[in-house]
Amino acid sequence: MEELAQVYGRSLFEVAREHDKLGAIREQLGQIAEALVQHRELQMFFFSPYFSTEEKQEALSRAIDGGDEILMNFLKLLVENHRMPVIFRIRAHYERLWEEEHRTLPVEITSAVELDEQTTESLGRTIGERAGRNVTLSTRVDPDILGGIVVRVGNSILDASIRNRLEQLRRHVAQAAS
Repeated sequence: MEELAQVYGRSLFEVAREHDKLGAIREQLGQIAEALVQHRELQMFFFSPYFSTEEKQEALSRAIDGGDEILMNFLKLLVENHRMPVIFRIRAHYERLWEEEHRTLPVEITSAVELDEQTTESLGRTIGERAGRNVTLSTRVDPDILGGIVVRVGNSILDASIRNRLEQLRRHVAQAAS
């Protein structure tokens, strides 16, 4: 399934790049995927083998008003090939390709309390400079980490939280007691 999503995702990405529509396609693909997540009945309809390809393609045309022609043709192809359930993985692969193309690096900073804007921007800027990429920064507050921060850079995690340190201390004490 993953390989299938990569093939479809790359194909959509390449066609969007050729027509200089990477951003528009990315946005619309995201909106469609979110609509499927939020409306379970849409998922059931488009993913179900009980409805015909014609019914699904007609519903696509009615449901998506003003969708880019490239994306509409792509979605119709997914329906025709009974690949609509792969759309979430296709979107994820398209996002990865987008990040590579635009040299962006997603960074998420989690802290126990709200950090001031200057601190988060400084941290994001430093990470971006060291990585040589443009950082897309998001923050979130999670009181469960007790203190410190957890920074997710792409797929890597730096956990400098007090909760993590306490857990490491607990493990050392448990090993020493054994």
